[in-house]
Amino acid sequence: MDAVRVAMLREVLAGTEWLGATRRFAGALRSSVVSHGGGLLLVGTSDYEPWHLAAHLVDEAAWSGTPELSPTLVRHETRAADPAHLAVGLGRIEAARRGETLLVVSPSAPGAPLLERIHDARLAGATVLALAEGDRELRATAHESLSLPPGAEVDLDTVQHLVSAAAGENALPAPRGRRRLRDRLSRLADQLTSPPPARW
Repeated sequence: MDAVRVAMLREVLAGTEWLGATRRFAGALRSSVVSHGGGLLLVGTSDYEPWHLAAHLVDEAAWSGTPELSPTLVRHETRAADPAHLAVGLGRIEAARRGETLLVVSPSAPGAPLLERIHDARLAGATVLALAEGDRELRATAHESLSLPPGAEVDLDTVQHLVSAAAGENALPAPRGRRRLRDRLSRLADQLTSPPPARW
């Protein structure tokens, strides 16, 4: 979904809770991955893989200059013939550790085996975020969740578009100290490479 469509969607949803809720969730996602330098794992359920969200996050990571937003898509079933970026299986969740973020997208109950892996990842120190359609156990396991109640005026795909767009927009500016250091180094480089003043 391009920026124009996201803007139109936001206009339609103006006055609802969804704009603020998706921005808050996107802020939590961004803060988690940026503060730890990346390590974003994205997983769905056995019957729903969040391909679309993965693609949008990759785009937002590139456009916003925030590479930490680019996720690793974790899949329930992989084959030996799959390319490397599509061959990451559920064992990757078991290997998740402190400093990594696990984003779970669940349009239905994720099932006990996946919930157990998510819980173990949290115990190992990973930050767990969940976009779900009302699953209580998943919400209880997550550090931060955004749930769609039954009859919500938006669907899970719409929420994913809003979250990914907001995550890219909310990119943190470079700390001032770094910018000043960079400016000083640039000035120093200019001085060192400029020709000496003419002598008369």
